Amino acid sequence: MSRRLHLPSLALLALACGGLGACNTVDRLSQIGAQPALSAIEDPTSQPGYKPVRMPMPDVQPVSYAPNSLWRTGSRAFFKDQRAARIGDLVTVKVNVTDKANLNNETKRSRANTEGLGLPNAFGLENSAAVTAAGITPDKLLTLNSNTSSDGAGSVQRAETVTTNIAAVVTQVLPNGNLVVEGKQEIRVNFEVRELIVAGVVRPEDIESDNTIDSAKIAQARIAYGGRGQITDVQQPRYGQQVIDVLLPF
Repeated sequence: MSRRLHLPSLALLALACGGLGACNTVDRLSQIGAQPALSAIEDPTSQPGYKPVRMPMPDVQPVSYAPNSLWRTGSRAFFKDQRAARIGDLVTVKVNVTDKANLNNETKRSRANTEGLGLPNAFGLENSAAVTAAGITPDKLLTLNSNTSSDGAGSVQRAETVTTNIAAVVTQVLPNGNLVVEGKQEIRVNFEVRELIVAGVVRPEDIESDNTIDSAKIAQARIAYGGRGQITDVQQPRYGQQVIDVLLPF
């Protein structure tokens, strides 16, 4: 009974999918030989799914004017240092990571031990018929031999290079004046998204006059470069294989 109730829903879903596929096919056929059309310039805030951006902002400072003076308190211009210094300011991080390592380790160990115990004279019993029949040599009653050998080798070869620029936001000003920055960049090409994340602590003195800082001067640096999408999914093992790799003990 329940299966019959679901049949109309499945039929409607199939018809909807078929209609969408037909519309897409017609649109693609109508664009054969024509250049791809560009999207119209529209108000981004009126687009579906738009969400206002919330970023950390500094405390509002009251503006005061000095009589007979061109300077205004809180002004961001007129010979003022334009480098990032407050919460919400932007700073450009020049990511230049060149990491190369080549390590070769080999360890060998070997040990050999030999011990012997004999009883040449045992009150004449060493010449008895029982000892002779057993083939026991009195001077070699007990002999111990042991050999130990160990050989280990390890090799590491790694080379990584990432060079790009990313704008980061000052999210916190520490009591000693250092700035906590964090930036994220996403680039989508077809069905693949490339992500670049940079975070860490910088000194205001290390920021250049053009408001840039090298990634090597970021303390507690966290730099991540990766992607997500169809290509990344194909390169990753399936979930079932990952579960088996975790559970199997061998």
